[in-house]
Amino acid sequence: MPNWSKLQTRSFLESSARDRAIGLVDEGTFTELAGPFDRMSSPHLVALGEAVEFDDGVVTGVGKIGRRPIFVISQEGRFIGGAVGEVGGAKMVTTIDLAIAFADELKAKSPSIAPELLPMVVISFETGGVRLHESNAGLLAHAEVMDAFQRARGKVPVVALIGSRIGCFGGMGFVAAATDVIVMSEFGRLGLTGPEVIEEEMGKDEFDASNRALVYRTTGGRHKFIMGDCNFLVDDRIAAFRAQVAELGKLPVGEFEQFRRIGSAALVEKQMRLVALAAEMQPKDAYDVWRRAGNNDPAGLGDAPVDDFRKQAQRLSV
Repeated sequence: MPNWSKLQTRSFLESSARDRAIGLVDEGTFTELAGPFDRMSSPHLVALGEAVEFDDGVVTGVGKIGRRPIFVISQEGRFIGGAVGEVGGAKMVTTIDLAIAFADELKAKSPSIAPELLPMVVISFETGGVRLHESNAGLLAHAEVMDAFQRARGKVPVVALIGSRIGCFGGMGFVAAATDVIVMSEFGRLGLTGPEVIEEEMGKDEFDASNRALVYRTTGGRHKFIMGDCNFLVDDRIAAFRAQVAELGKLPVGEFEQFRRIGSAALVEKQMRLVALAAEMQPKDAYDVWRRAGNNDPAGLGDAPVDDFRKQAQRLSV
C-alpha cells in the first residue's frame, strides 16, 4: 500500500490509477471493489490472444472524504491506452449503481439526512475511448455508463477528474461531458478525436500532433477552462484534485446542476450559439477564441503560471 501522505504531493499526471484512487480519499478509508484478486479480465482479449489485466485497467472502490462516502472509478492509461471494454464498463456502471442504491438506502432511513453524508461518485478519466478489440461490447459500455449517469442525476453527484497522461478522448469524451462537474489540471486533455487521429486522417497541415504547445492550447485544461468545458482548473497534484473534490462534497446534490454542460433546453441553446460563433469566427487557432473571450494577450496568458491564469483568464460567454 503506498504512503498516503507522499501520494498527496505526487503529480496527478504521473500517478497510476490505483494511487490516484487511494490518494483522492481520506487516509486509510479506501476499499477496492472488484480488484485484481477477483481476476475480472476481459474474455474478448483472451479470445484474441491478447495480454490481460486482472482489474481490466479500471480501479473501483469506495472511501470517505470527511463524512461523505466517495465511490471512486480510476482508469489506467498504461493498459491499452485506458480503452474501455465490457468488463471495465461493467465495473464503472456497477460502482455508480452502488452509490445510487446507498443514497436511496440512507434517505429511506433518514429523509432529512445532511447532504455531506450522502455519497458522491468521482471518476478519474485516462482513456482514448472505446477498446477496438471489443467493438460493440466497448461501445455498449459507453452507453451504459451514460445511462447510469442519468439514473444518478439528482441523487448522486458525478465528478470527472482529468489530468492524466492519456487525457480523455473518443467516446469517453462524450461520457465525461455528461458528468455533473469536470475538474482538470492544465495537463489534462479533453476532446472527441485525439490529435494523432486528426493528423492521420486530415494531414499534418490540418493538425500537427507533434506540436505539444498546439495540442495543449487546443485540448488542454487551460483552453477547456476558457471554453467552459472545464468547471475548475487545479494544480497538478493529487492533493489539489482531492481538495476540489472535498469542496464539492460540501454541496447538496441540487447545487450540481449549475455546473452541467448538457441536460437542458437552455444548455442546448448555448451549444448552438457556440456553433454559430465558430462558423462566424472561423478561428485558425485556439488563441483566436481566447481573444474573443476578452483575453487580449492570449499567448502571455497561456505562458503564465497556473495561479495567475486562474485569476486573469476571461471565460467565453455566448
